[in-house]
Amino acid sequence: MTTVAPYGTWPSPITAAVVAESGMGLSDLRLVDGAAWWLEMRPGEGGRNVLVRRDPAGERVDITPAGFDARTRVHEYGGGAWWPHDDAVVFANFADQRLYRQEPGGVPRPITPDVGGAWRFADGIVLPHDRLLCVRERHEGGAVRHELVALPPDGSEPPTVVAAGPDFCSTPRVSPDGRRLAWLTWDHPRMPWDGTELRVAELLPDGTLAEERVVAGGPEESVFQPAWSPDGALHFVSDRTGWWNLYRLGDDGAVALAPMEAEFGQPQWLFGMATYGFLVDRRIVCAYDRHGEQRLAILDPGTGELLDLDVPYTHVGWSLDVQGHQVLFLGASPSRSERVVLLDLLSREVEELRASFEVPFEEAFFPPPEAIAFPTDGGETAHAFFYRPAHPDVVGPEGERPPLVVMTHGGPTAATSSALDLRKRFWTSRGFAVVDVNYRGSTGYGRAYRERLRGNWGLVDVADCVAAARFLAERGDVDPARMVIRGGSAGGYATLCALTFHDAFAAGASYYGIGDLEAFIRETHDFESRYLDGLVGPYPEAADRYRERSPLRHLDRLSRPVLVLQGAEDEIVPPTEGRRIVEALGAKGIPHAYLEFEGEQHGFRKAENVARALLAELSFYGQVLGFRPADRMEPLRVEHLPG
Repeated sequence: MTTVAPYGTWPSPITAAVVAESGMGLSDLRLVDGAAWWLEMRPGEGGRNVLVRRDPAGERVDITPAGFDARTRVHEYGGGAWWPHDDAVVFANFADQRLYRQEPGGVPRPITPDVGGAWRFADGIVLPHDRLLCVRERHEGGAVRHELVALPPDGSEPPTVVAAGPDFCSTPRVSPDGRRLAWLTWDHPRMPWDGTELRVAELLPDGTLAEERVVAGGPEESVFQPAWSPDGALHFVSDRTGWWNLYRLGDDGAVALAPMEAEFGQPQWLFGMATYGFLVDRRIVCAYDRHGEQRLAILDPGTGELLDLDVPYTHVGWSLDVQGHQVLFLGASPSRSERVVLLDLLSREVEELRASFEVPFEEAFFPPPEAIAFPTDGGETAHAFFYRPAHPDVVGPEGERPPLVVMTHGGPTAATSSALDLRKRFWTSRGFAVVDVNYRGSTGYGRAYRERLRGNWGLVDVADCVAAARFLAERGDVDPARMVIRGGSAGGYATLCALTFHDAFAAGASYYGIGDLEAFIRETHDFESRYLDGLVGPYPEAADRYRERSPLRHLDRLSRPVLVLQGAEDEIVPPTEGRRIVEALGAKGIPHAYLEFEGEQHGFRKAENVARALLAELSFYGQVLGFRPADRMEPLRVEHLPG
């Protein structure tokens, strides 16, 4: 029997603990001699990253032993933390950032010197003559350097520099004949999605390089994922036309293989990302994004024909590998959590090897979202996914509109998708509506849309969040008096800006959000230290603009309740930021609450902290919006709450 209950008070089986345990991350997929390998980030083990192998017979085993965490801190965001070598693996260990080699059934053994974490490694490959090559990030003398280094796989010699000079480098890839090396470079103040250079050099027998040259890219062209086909042709993804399309480098230059208004690449926040791979018959398996939905396809480079594969996923993660006639990728949909999928192109069999979480709930909790395009300022259009309240046994009172949670993704050069995320369903199953905004600046809609944020961070992204909420309120979908906004990192900054400079929202929750842009650029890490040159303007020339867009500088305009959640060991947005926001809110008497989590960095990884933060957010909204959640939980103490 259906029960009628006020929105926000619905009982839900999707508890905070369930959400926290569902947060297992899957990444860094590889096919090696018929076996599937991947990394699992396990919240239940304190966020530890474990390398997993699934053999052709179907047996799945953990490779990384207790006490080790396969995670690199290069660029702070990591990725590309492991790679195979013969029948062993090499991986970066989080605690000391050294490289370790692990033989089958053996104990990991360090192969790089112990320098107190000052050397970090990522994105490795195996060179001819049995040497390893990877990116090294070196912190010495107050400076940070990025370079390609080579070392023997047994650690008998320290790493030697193979290539250096530009501020950043990534994605070293050796040709099938072992005679050429391709890699990407870029310099401050550009980010890799702004402009990169694709370099190629002759790889000499002694491991040194000769005849280095730039073959693609530049300050206004972002090149992504260079890769050599089995016949030795260099391929890459470039956005030279305004869309990240796939190219092959020939004698007459680069040739577009399937020119179209779609994205075959992604912002290179992480190492080891891959969106395409080669079949033995020279065809290419590729993932591409069109208007927020991803597809898996086969591209015939001879004819340019692109054939979508019939797989039940609307989201294809950006970690894909191909070997023989098998494809290993990450797939998800509105009703399926992200999972490691093995596709056999001969039999067309789809086998799901591992899910980030299993869904023990009725599908009625997970109706697909509505992709909306809505008007925003300047006569432009922005995009989002809208989720209505959904519960098989509870409905809201007739005539009542649900409260709205506006979600702002991080990055800000990133995107949200329609993949099942229990964090969203935590809210919709309790009677909230949710809108997940792909504001201008998000990826998946071409370079022009991505660059709407150039010089406009804190303006157009926030305007789009406000416009999405008002669009839904005017359409009659949500209660305009009970709209809240939340987000992490750049989404936390958008949240603080929305609450400071606009009046659309009743409250908000900032997860490790930026309050002072000047403090951010002084304290953040090297990879992002010049990011704001493009998003806001060069500093200090544009110092006034930085202050104008810093919520902490305009607290006289902030009057809405704020929940601030912060990791105590965050080096991207240091905890001093959150503490300063809270001190200012307290001085002004604005209702607020603050939670700081020991052992957490930029993004909460421990299950108990993820659950506690989510319940705190629910309690906070209940107190400031005036409803009593059905969940049994310890009430959050909200300072300066009237009454």
